[in-house]
Amino acid sequence: MKSRDTKLSLADLRKSYDKGILDLNHVKDNPLQFFQTWFNEAKESDAIDESNAMSLTTLGDDGFPRARVVLLKDFSEEGFVFFTNYNSEKGKSLVKHPKVGLSFYWPNLERQIIIKGEAEKLSKNKSDQYFDSRPRGSQLGAHVSPQSEVIPNRKFLEDLQSSLEKKFQNKDIPRPEHWGGILVRPYEIEFWQGRPNRLHDRINCYLDGIDWIAKRLAP
Repeated sequence: MKSRDTKLSLADLRKSYDKGILDLNHVKDNPLQFFQTWFNEAKESDAIDESNAMSLTTLGDDGFPRARVVLLKDFSEEGFVFFTNYNSEKGKSLVKHPKVGLSFYWPNLERQIIIKGEAEKLSKNKSDQYFDSRPRGSQLGAHVSPQSEVIPNRKFLEDLQSSLEKKFQNKDIPRPEHWGGILVRPYEIEFWQGRPNRLHDRINCYLDGIDWIAKRLAP
């Protein structure tokens, strides 16, 4: 009896999208308020582990874009905030090429949000406030890791962590100058809701001066 090949072709992978709808009237003239609505629904969903996980895309000196997942830590009418090592590859890219992309994907809700914006460093005061709220281990980690640099082995990090634990024993851990917040001020936000037959809903919002303009796009 011949064994049957059960390997699936990627072309055969299919999904039907039928969990929601999206209309221009939902977004109206304030996409940041609508973002908060969708974000809150994602945060309250038991099926989503990290609703604040977002893909950050920057442009490197080699001309290639690079995407990685970071965590959204705040958002307001000003924009979207995350924290990083300013000396890391992404930290340096953000300074040289501040036009960036952010994207959220919540598969269980069949929703995606794509954002174009311009990045800038958060104020030292706000970076200090957030750093002070972090667990002590995360505070130490900001000192320990020379992010994006080549290191000899993991023991290098573990030894440095042990040394800093002794140094800061029974002391407050200060925020390193090379670590802090990034604010991304958006000027384009696109909302995507999966729909049947690949006729998805896409609402694109962009800044025209101080006003947001919303338009429906073909899927």
